[in-house]
Amino acid sequence: MDRGDGSIKYILSGEGAGIVFTIDDTTGDIHAIQRLDREERAQYTLRAQALDRRTGRPMEPESEFIIKIQDINDNEPKFLDGPYIATVPEMSPVGFSHLSPSGTSVIQVTATDADDPTYGNSARVVYSILQGQPYFSVDSKTGI
Repeated sequence: MDRGDGSIKYILSGEGAGIVFTIDDTTGDIHAIQRLDREERAQYTLRAQALDRRTGRPMEPESEFIIKIQDINDNEPKFLDGPYIATVPEMSPVGFSHLSPSGTSVIQVTATDADDPTYGNSARVVYSILQGQPYFSVDSKTGI
């Protein structure tokens, strides 16, 4: 019904209206007016309505829509339980792995990532050792 002549006024309400999101009251274009962080809030529910600018009467029923914030890889994995301390008896068997379970498991480390695990690989954690080879190794998937 919008003929582009400015006779319709658009209004926005709901979560973050006027604070996080704004609407151009002539065109109905919605813009984010502050930075969005999926880890702070994953989605917003907004409502928009088109009113006759002269009478203030609704031109159609209010529309509700959900804005979902798409994740990016903006968080690094963190070891929540560190620093880890472990002991190994001398002369312990070497070569622990899933293929050779007879070796000695020293400790299992666990890291978490705040990014969305359902979107891309942003939250995927891969373990590796930076120092200590060839005496120690880590399973890249389990952290053992």
